Formats: sequence, structure tokens, C-alpha cells
Amino acid sequence: MFAEPRISAALSPTTLALASIVAGVAVLGFPDAADAWTQPRGNAQAEQSQDLRERPARALASPGRYVTEGGETFILDHSGARPLLRFDESPEVWVLRATPAPRGDILYRNDQGDVILRSTPSGGVTLYTPRAPGGEPASQAGPGPGLRRPALSPIQLVNFMVRQSDVASRAVGHLVVFEAEEISPGSETLVAEAAAAAVEALTRMVRASNLRDQARQVRRIVITEGTRNHTEFSRGVLTITLDPREGPAGRPSSARVVRTLAGS
Repeated sequence: MFAEPRISAALSPTTLALASIVAGVAVLGFPDAADAWTQPRGNAQAEQSQDLRERPARALASPGRYVTEGGETFILDHSGARPLLRFDESPEVWVLRATPAPRGDILYRNDQGDVILRSTPSGGVTLYTPRAPGGEPASQAGPGPGLRRPALSPIQLVNFMVRQSDVASRAVGHLVVFEAEEISPGSETLVAEAAAAAVEALTRMVRASNLRDQARQVRRIVITEGTRNHTEFSRGVLTITLDPREGPAGRPSSARVVRTLAGS
């Protein structure tokens, strides 16, 4: 169920020309590379406070591969301004927020405020998932690849969105069209990450009997830019608004997409 994504750009004629590319072109993935995202700069006091908050989180070796007692495997990378996490079975990269907890522990939360990880001063790590809401101890199994993504070219973005449209369409059982509107040059990677998060949300929802019907209402996913990242759903259209100034944190996670669709 391939569908041609429609991509328009505010500034780039090159990106505008890509709207004519037919579906079925080769899909290019994200190669491992150094951090290509720019991070927003605040004033000196804000940066100093951020550094103090993040210093405990960086006590863990990074990036590292972790395995829980139940066999769940994930990569944790806090070499940048925000901790990143990716589960082995998922393409989505979670952007976490490290906050202090009692006894010197550090809590890692997603953009919905849900606790995903807890680390202790001694290096202990606990993973919290829907399958283990009470937490499950994890140990580091060795180094892992960095989760920072390089910049994508417009053609790579088109190819990636073709693939995401196919995955989403197969998951819900009907065609799901992707569109990227008024995307500024340099935001291609953020758009791709948002598309991946949306597809992750749909595939997770169709596996849950109480969320399957809401997932199947989605027929179009529109990704655009704005002054803050948020999601909304109306009449079959899921709109994802990005804030490129926030770097990797400028797009919603699959958890937010799920909650938006579940409340529709």
C-alpha cells in the first residue's frame, strides 16, 4: 500500500520539486553518525542550571546497551543535551528529561511525564514499561551505538515517508497518506522522526483491543511546523506540529500520539 507523500517547503525549491517523485523508490534508513541536530541556546544561567541537572545522568556510561531481567533490550544515550532511548524492537528514539528523585536517584521521563527509567547513584537502572509498570532491573550489557541522527536530504525524507506510509497502511488495514507542509530546510530529520513516532503509535494501538478502532480512524498524517510541538486529530487527519528550535525534543513521542488518538 505505497502512497506518494506530499512535501512542501517554506524556503527550499529543491524540496518542492520532490512532490513529483513517484512511490516505490528505494528506502534509505538512518545511518549511525555524529549528532547533526542543533540544540537551542539559552542564556548562560539557564545553560548552567541545565548542566547541573544533567550531570548526574551522565554518570552512566554512554551510549550503552542495557538488558532487563525479562530480556527487554534498549540503548541509552545521554551524550547530548537530552537523554535518548531506543528499544531494540522499535525504530523510535525517545527524548527523555532527567529529573532528580529522593536518595540521589535520577528519573527519566518522556514528553508526557511518564517515568521510563530510574537510575541510582551506584549505577543501578530500572526500566518502566506497560509490561512492567512496577519497574524491572536492567544491567548494562556493553557499549551501544549513538542515537543522534544525521541530517537527511530531501530525497531521503521522501523515501523514508513512502516506507512509513506503507507500514502504517498495513497496520490499520487501509491507505494512510503522509504529508509534510511548510517544512523549513534542515528540518528533514525531525520530520522523519515524527513520522516514525506516529507509525509506532498506530502499530501499538492496533495490537490493543481497546485502542484498535481509534487507530483505524487515521487516514492522513500531516506534519508541519509551529511555535510549539503538539498533536491533534480531527476527521481522519492526525496533525503533528513540530518546533525545530527544540532540536530532537521538538516533536511529540508516540506516547503523545496515542493519547491524542485515544481521546478522539
